[in-house]
Amino acid sequence: MTPRLLFILLLLAAMLSLGLGLTSGSLPLAPGEVGRALLGQGDSATVEVVQQLRLPRVLAAFACGGLLALAGVLLQALLRNPLADPYILGVSGGAAVGALAAMLLGAGLAATQFSSLGGALLAIVAVFGLGFRRGERNIYRLLLTGVVLSAGCGALVSLLLTLAQFEQVKGMLFWLMGDLSHPEGVLFAWLVLLAVGLCAAIFSGGLDVLAGGLDKAAVLGLAVGRWQAVLYFAAALLTVSALQLGGSIGFVGLMMPHAIRLFGISVHRWLVPLAVLLGGSFLVLADTLARTLWSPLQLPVGVFTALLGVPVLLWLLGRR
Repeated sequence: MTPRLLFILLLLAAMLSLGLGLTSGSLPLAPGEVGRALLGQGDSATVEVVQQLRLPRVLAAFACGGLLALAGVLLQALLRNPLADPYILGVSGGAAVGALAAMLLGAGLAATQFSSLGGALLAIVAVFGLGFRRGERNIYRLLLTGVVLSAGCGALVSLLLTLAQFEQVKGMLFWLMGDLSHPEGVLFAWLVLLAVGLCAAIFSGGLDVLAGGLDKAAVLGLAVGRWQAVLYFAAALLTVSALQLGGSIGFVGLMMPHAIRLFGISVHRWLVPLAVLLGGSFLVLADTLARTLWSPLQLPVGVFTALLGVPVLLWLLGRR
């Protein structure tokens, strides 16, 4: 299958997933009703459900999936490891500690998001400062620092869950497993996705060279250290934006680039947009299942991504 044909198919799949997300729910709607509600016509209750509840949620799910998929593409090029994940460098752990600490103190949604952002930024500074100390850009020390920091943050998360009141634990676990029921900051997430995605597509040639090896990249005149720093901060920005939107949702950034590569596509000029489209569509469908499968009970979307991601990861490890 050619990259152009796959792009067209994934674009259609993205449109279908968004349509399915708008029509599905505890109140099933026909496509015509959704179209009229988007234009502000029809029953007022239907207009409110579509415009105030479902539209922000499906847009948030698509943006979150696209952000994680793009972060996975960049990190896999940065670390030259096809099993790299957006949460591997400790960003998710720092954000989780910040968010759960705010929840433990009884903070509201805005304060929780601000606290999670602060925790993620502290993790970024710590990993980058320790991994790239004294101007020596050792990618293996960067990776090891992220893994160690993630382990420490995991211990702090366990401590916070232990100290929390019983009624607080459910909200904390939902954040840890991914929750798109409060899609705040959708516009900012889309702006980050479009800006970083456009830059990654424009400079896709450098990503191809860097993914081929540091020695080869240096011989070809690529400023390896600068590229590593920019890719790290770009991946961290994408991950933080996704965390702010939907909490900690795993496996999307790992699986989506791999799924595209299974079609024999490894050139980043195509890998970037295809992974974004696939990641966005996948998370919209996963979130639609999470809120409709046991309606009116809503499940964390991270449960569905993990249920699919674990067997896929085990299969990949078995192959390589």
